[in-house]
Amino acid sequence: MQYLHTMIRVSNLEESLHFFCDLLGMVEISRKSSETGRFTLVFLAAPEDEVRAREEKAPMIELTYNWDPEEYTGGRNFGHLAFRVDDIYALCEKLQANGVTINRPPRDGHMAFVRTPDNISIELLQKGDPLPPREPWANMENTGTW
Repeated sequence: MQYLHTMIRVSNLEESLHFFCDLLGMVEISRKSSETGRFTLVFLAAPEDEVRAREEKAPMIELTYNWDPEEYTGGRNFGHLAFRVDDIYALCEKLQANGVTINRPPRDGHMAFVRTPDNISIELLQKGDPLPPREPWANMENTGTW
């Protein structure tokens, strides 16, 4: 058995691509639109998984954009997507500077949570050992849920 991808439905494709690619740094691997099915699929990979994603078609996130408007409500049965990052503080600073709420700040230099434009929870984990605690993160309170 091999893990292939996780599909999430998005209500605004451009906004979601901005979040995942421009802010998180993921890479678009492929895109398929269906006029008859009225949807667009965009497959993304983390930069360190790009070669595998192109060669093996895994591991990836599939963004599914249905052209006809739908309201998506998240269920508690879906937890979150998790990514290992090179510098959790730098990424959280970038996300926050671009209007993303840091729901669970990286107080411990190891873990943070944010949400996508469609309210999907994203866990960010520091690669290697936790970074030394530092401000403004060390004393920042949680915001909302993750």
